[in-house]
Amino acid sequence: MGSALDILKAGNPPRAAFLDYPLGHTAGKPNQPDLQREIMLQALEGFASLTVPGQIKILPFRWDDEDWKRTAMSEGDSRTPRHDTPQYQTEEDRIRAEANTAVHGEVCEASA
Repeated sequence: MGSALDILKAGNPPRAAFLDYPLGHTAGKPNQPDLQREIMLQALEGFASLTVPGQIKILPFRWDDEDWKRTAMSEGDSRTPRHDTPQYQTEEDRIRAEANTAVHGEVCEASA
């Protein structure tokens, strides 16, 4: 399930559902559980009914204000920079993560 159709297609999933909502709202609008439930039910129905690998079900829901599309295209990439080393919000987060790593080992291995 995704909200960026070009990325969804590029990932070539076996089946997918596309919701034309702003990124971060793939399961619906905040504080609208009935809408979120309907979105999820329709997405799940698509996963059952799509029969050809690579098919994408376009969900019929639309965001109230389409201005988000114009804003998303004109403001550029506002994501924070990516780092090769872990970044923590607080010192406490760092301590907990390092303690967890000492007990359980690395979660992911970096590939060279």
